[in-house]
Amino acid sequence: MKPLKYICILLFIACHAGTCLSQQAIRLYPGEIPNSKNAADEEVRSPNAEVDSLVSKVSVPTLSVFLPSGNKATGAAVIICPGGGYHTLLIKREGTDVARAFNKLGIAAFVVKYRLPDDRIMRDKSAGPLQDVQQAIRAVRENARKWNIDAGKIGIMGFSAGGHLAATAGTHFNTAVADNPEKINLRPDFMILVNPVISFTDQIGHTGSRNNLLDNNPTDMQIRFFSNEMHVTPSTPTTFLVHAEPDAVVPVENSIAFFDALRKNKVSVEMHLYAKGEHGFLTDPPFDEWFGRCIHWMRTNGWL
Repeated sequence: MKPLKYICILLFIACHAGTCLSQQAIRLYPGEIPNSKNAADEEVRSPNAEVDSLVSKVSVPTLSVFLPSGNKATGAAVIICPGGGYHTLLIKREGTDVARAFNKLGIAAFVVKYRLPDDRIMRDKSAGPLQDVQQAIRAVRENARKWNIDAGKIGIMGFSAGGHLAATAGTHFNTAVADNPEKINLRPDFMILVNPVISFTDQIGHTGSRNNLLDNNPTDMQIRFFSNEMHVTPSTPTTFLVHAEPDAVVPVENSIAFFDALRKNKVSVEMHLYAKGEHGFLTDPPFDEWFGRCIHWMRTNGWL
């Protein structure tokens, strides 16, 4: 039995009556973690009054599986990338809480605890997060039948810097940075991007995320590669964008630039901009408001 499939079977067994009860971190890679150095695991979990909990110094990536009960399953699945500026992860608010909300609607969800860029643990820290999310896509698609998922209805979702990672997966799926000997399709079928970092340009990019992923003096080639508005093609997945116009952390121009690029390439896109609200939607708009619009978009596009 292939190691990857063995890990996935263990994940499935951990689910009871179709509803995943375990929230333990299960290793994303069955063996050696690619692009890693021999370094101690110094992961830190800490409470936070605003966002419930934070995870930092991630060196061992994991995949948490949340499956809806069998009679509710729609076949759709969403792989979730929490945000945190590539230096921490809002693992509960932008991860497990959202996964449970999807499950209530019959949607399978997978939370990726991806490696955070650090020269101490990786040979090329800029590649680590993308390797992890491509590995997550590969695992979910390869085991779709076991998890009662339609292999053609697997989307990716990301918040803030997690939105940048999700958008990178959606625009660079032809560049496999993770091991993929079976040549499994790494293209997400759709993208859900919430107040996302899209660009690493000086004009609209989020400097903190860029510096954490690429260091303080990135090359022009690096900036261009990770400015996802520059890599949209007619093959880019259909996308749902949501942002607050007053966002003082990640400029709304990130979503607008991606929206414009998608339209120019005739890719179906829906965008909601809120006149009030802050980065992360901590107070406004409420979760049910923007999430309800996201679910409506999924229904009208045939994902549910």
